[in-house]
Amino acid sequence: MQHPIDPRRIDLPAVRKPVAEDGAKVWELVQACKPLDENSMYCNLLQSDHFADTCCLAELSHETVGWVSAYVLPNDPKTLFVWQVAVAEKARGRGLGSMMLQAILRRRQCEDVNRLQTTITADNNASWSLFRRFASFQDSQMDIQPYYTQALHFQERHKTENLVTIPLARQQALAA
Repeated sequence: MQHPIDPRRIDLPAVRKPVAEDGAKVWELVQACKPLDENSMYCNLLQSDHFADTCCLAELSHETVGWVSAYVLPNDPKTLFVWQVAVAEKARGRGLGSMMLQAILRRRQCEDVNRLQTTITADNNASWSLFRRFASFQDSQMDIQPYYTQALHFQERHKTENLVTIPLARQQALAA
């Protein structure tokens, strides 16, 4: 029995490392992906340049439709911290977030990484969905605990960010 082709998967975005010239396009994408925290264009430029080895950009027909900013923790080289994931509305529902995370984890800079961490506010359903699916793909569980709290760290100006840790049971398979 033949399975029908999912039309959303016909044109899969191309994923690659960003370059400095991508900074402004990344900034525009993040602006369009509410409720993501908006960084300065300069921040996105630095991420695209200085952190290119652990960030990922996705393009569809030469348009920037996906972005993951991440870095290996300086004090813990076994942990990849995912700062931000942005997917344009037109590219959602294709597994692009997971695809970009996997692309980063396959890179030489992540060969020693055995866990992924990120922070998520309680009401960010898209992020919870992405990281639950990613943990499932890893045959792993998510450890969740309050990290940067609304009262202590954000002076009531931002919701609590929960630290999510996912052990990477399949990291060796990704690197192969």
